[in-house]
Amino acid sequence: QLPTGLYKKVLVILHDSILPYMNEPTLMIDFLTVAYGIGGAISLLALNGLFILIHEHNLEYPDFYKKLYSLLDPSIYHVKYRGRFFHLADLFLSSSHLPAYLVAAFIKRLSRLALTAPPEALLMVIPFICNLFRRHPACKVLIHRPSGPEDMSEDPYIMEEEEPSKSRALESCLWEIQSLQNHYHPDVAKTAAILNQSLSEIEDDISGLLELSAYELFDKEVKKKAGDVPLEFEQIRGLFGKKNDIFAEHFALD
Repeated sequence: QLPTGLYKKVLVILHDSILPYMNEPTLMIDFLTVAYGIGGAISLLALNGLFILIHEHNLEYPDFYKKLYSLLDPSIYHVKYRGRFFHLADLFLSSSHLPAYLVAAFIKRLSRLALTAPPEALLMVIPFICNLFRRHPACKVLIHRPSGPEDMSEDPYIMEEEEPSKSRALESCLWEIQSLQNHYHPDVAKTAAILNQSLSEIEDDISGLLELSAYELFDKEVKKKAGDVPLEFEQIRGLFGKKNDIFAEHFALD
């Protein structure tokens, strides 16, 4: 049993400072699978090492996607390691051999959690979801379902279900993204409106959005140059601006 702080320090450097220099990296399988099962930030950090073992050393992890799905909770958009997690999630969900129900479950859960996410996370996750639709066209039924949110009495998707195959995500629709089209941040509303159009075949590059911060968004808004803002619809006349006022006869504004 390691202290939480030490666990994090080891897992942060494990994939690039430890595993490449080991004669038998597979010796770390038990350590990483146990860390992956702990939950929270430790599970997120264990993903990097697990990815190397799965990708380069043929590690088989039967419940890997079920565990990855369970990591999606409201904190995923707020944690320090958000960029790292979504970079790896993008890799894990890139295979075209994944079943449609699994990808649909990820899309639906990410969309539901996006309702309470900050703008900087939304500007990253919406293109992320669009890329999933491009890779897995069978999931587009979530967008183009004939009986959309207006005709559904309730959402069949089961948010509390831990097993993606039983979540009924493919029976649902993406009303959450439709709600985000009315978001208070104009960039988020504009990005969410992309799903109203047919998606291009070229995937969006999300690498520059993974580490987007609230400070960068605020700084971008501050640096925008605003044009002339009209304050009155009618040109002012006289001292107090009233048309038929006595002051308008004797005073003028030059």
